[in-house]
Amino acid sequence: MDYIAARDPEVGEAIRAEYARQQRNIELIASENFTSPAVMLAQGSVLTNQYAEGYPGKRYYGGCQCVDVAEELARKR
Repeated sequence: MDYIAARDPEVGEAIRAEYARQQRNIELIASENFTSPAVMLAQGSVLTNQYAEGYPGKRYYGGCQCVDVAEELARKR
């Protein structure tokens, strides 16, 4: 968060404000369930750089082996 705020204070403030809003309200919309910190970190990792359309082992583009591993682990868990 500090990294974002240092580079773009307005986006950093929007993220901070949304975090505060989520902390003080009860979300009753199922699609707005809270994401775990581990998932948020994984989504912000280098895996995001890979376009991985399709299913593990059957992607439309090459170079998705690591994404396939992560996706299979998530599916099994």
